Amino acid sequence: MTRYRCSACGNLTRFDVTATKTTKAFHHFTVGGELVIEDEEVLENQVHDVSCRWCGHGRSIEVIEASEPESFARSSG
Repeated sequence: MTRYRCSACGNLTRFDVTATKTTKAFHHFTVGGELVIEDEEVLENQVHDVSCRWCGHGRSIEVIEASEPESFARSSG
């Protein structure tokens, strides 16, 4: 899992992400015609653009590995 950080404002929680996903899923239609999607598997996920929801910057986004946010939070506060 990846997380993002805006180096312009310090945001760690709110981002606009534009991505394309290819998935494989079991589509189960009820007798009434309602769709329930089960067993969805992401086959491919390509992120095209990430921008900060707080300040709007798109060029200041850093990718943080899943294990790093905890150590970052401790060192910054």
